[in-house]
Amino acid sequence: MGLVAYGQTSSSSSTTVATGSNGTTETTTTTTESLGTVTDFTPGQTIVLKTEGGEPAHYKFSKTVTYQTADGRVIEPSKIRKDSKVRVHYLKSGDDMLVDKVIVTHRD
Repeated sequence: MGLVAYGQTSSSSSTTVATGSNGTTETTTTTTESLGTVTDFTPGQTIVLKTEGGEPAHYKFSKTVTYQTADGRVIEPSKIRKDSKVRVHYLKSGDDMLVDKVIVTHRD
């Protein structure tokens, strides 16, 4: 039996790379995950999560989005419902947060 903790609402990892003296250029990437409860969802467009911070978090979808269960099974977007507990994986692009993965962690 699994246990899901909702104490941590987000985590991030980033890679910062500079151009070396030999002329090689490396890319900077920042990825972040956030936990919350779905309050609004339009497949392929947007998802809004209620997080522990109280303020709703608005996300847009990237061109390719994977929807899956906590154990890694790919599911159809129609399985995501209002009040589903999810973790979203997103990339920052300007002012937008672009989701590329939605993981359903628990369904009521």
